[in-house]
Amino acid sequence: MPHDHLSPSGHPYRPDDDTPLTYWQQMEIAIREILIEKGVTTPAAINAQIGTMDARSPANGAAVVARAWIDPGFRDDLLQDASAASAAMGFDIGPLRLIAVENTDDVHNVIVCTLCSCYPRNLLGLPPDWYKSRAYRSRTVKEPRKVLAEFGVILPDTTTVRVHDSTADMRYIVIPARPTGTDGWSETDLAQLVTRDSMIGTGLPKSPDALVRNGTAG
Repeated sequence: MPHDHLSPSGHPYRPDDDTPLTYWQQMEIAIREILIEKGVTTPAAINAQIGTMDARSPANGAAVVARAWIDPGFRDDLLQDASAASAAMGFDIGPLRLIAVENTDDVHNVIVCTLCSCYPRNLLGLPPDWYKSRAYRSRTVKEPRKVLAEFGVILPDTTTVRVHDSTADMRYIVIPARPTGTDGWSETDLAQLVTRDSMIGTGLPKSPDALVRNGTAG
């Protein structure tokens, strides 16, 4: 289909692709094009930022957790100021406050955003669909044990469950308990045990036996 002209970012204007644009999509395009036209940013800068955002994944958070498992000093720094500790590893959290909460034998932490889907994307990438669902957002604060059980996390009655509600300027990351049988493991090997869900609190780290059997750790 022919296009009448190109936008300032070099992309053709079009009323739709496969479906009509939503109001917010139209607003994003309009603001982006105005910023480019005014010289506030450039198409290259926008593409670079998109690339940076796409590169974020739970592997970032796993590296932070593994460092906390192997380095008591870093663990203390992380629990005191998770934003600064993460930045020291090269993961820029930006202006928001990141709080690390640690799972122990007596306490299990789980993260939710009751308002929308606030999430530490710099460390964990994009949030899973279930994290954004109304059911998870509402039920986790009311019946956390039942929700955790549905994820396969069965906790003893003696374990305290703490639910942390993220906000627009404050995010959380769970530091899961280090699996037993990992003495002497390298930081890289330990990071392979850390799952996205374990850093949300709806899961546990992988079993070290599985990685040993696969010959990838130990």
